[in-house]
Amino acid sequence: MNKSQSKNNPSAVAQLIEPIVEDLGLELWDVEYVKEGSLQILRIYIDKDEGISTDDCEAVSRAVDPIIEKANLFGDCDYLEVSSPGLERALVKPSHFEKYLSSKVTVKLYAPINSSKSIEGILVSYNNGAITINPSGCCITLEKDKYSKVNLKYDF
Repeated sequence: MNKSQSKNNPSAVAQLIEPIVEDLGLELWDVEYVKEGSLQILRIYIDKDEGISTDDCEAVSRAVDPIIEKANLFGDCDYLEVSSPGLERALVKPSHFEKYLSSKVTVKLYAPINSSKSIEGILVSYNNGAITINPSGCCITLEKDKYSKVNLKYDF
């Protein structure tokens, strides 16, 4: 793979490391490249039903680091981070949406609806990228091109 193809390509990283993560008994939740201040970070999110430990994060980091390095997929990154997706995790894959049907979510919109660029409600359905949420007794269906991000909403 040439440098231009490999630079900051989260789907290439995910495709490469998913079998390794699964062999460790974990689910690859998401992969992203983020910039924090002057640092570029390759962030890998992992999950399992019982929750993630620091040992899980360390095992994944040790297993995938040399493989990502050899495939030249670090791009401009300074650091590799492996962590849990957290309580208010982003729902990225169709399986995430299906797993969390009937859960409370926050949806970030590209354009405002009723002068708001986010909606909170219960995730009612997911179909080919389209989501239906119930914010307060009235369902709203949004196609994928209408929303940028969906996160679980945890009430503390």
